[in-house]
Amino acid sequence: MDDGNGRVDDSDAEGCGGDGEVRVVVRHGDAETVTRAAVGTTLRDHLLDHGLSPYARLTERANCGGNGLCATCGVRIPAGEPDPTHWHDRLAARFGYPRLSCQIRIRGPMVVELVEDKRVWGGRE
Repeated sequence: MDDGNGRVDDSDAEGCGGDGEVRVVVRHGDAETVTRAAVGTTLRDHLLDHGLSPYARLTERANCGGNGLCATCGVRIPAGEPDPTHWHDRLAARFGYPRLSCQIRIRGPMVVELVEDKRVWGGRE
């Protein structure tokens, strides 16, 4: 879980299992959902599989389908954030914009915040 300093405490049995799955905590609105994800899964797909959409109402149906082109699946990752590999994510990380969930592979435990106040894209921090 988040240790209060933006890091995920994965020292407990819930963080990293020997089964190739890791703990993903998703904060949405005033709620928090704890899920387990297979290492290597795309964060966008994992969120959608658990009924947690990274999209705004407007972009729920009008998006690129996870190809990293529309920038509408942005999320914030306050703990367990992987290094950016996609050009958009490198810029987002540098300038404080949400990261593209379709371009993030889950590698370890993480905390994810859905951006609730976006119309299309999320604003800067």
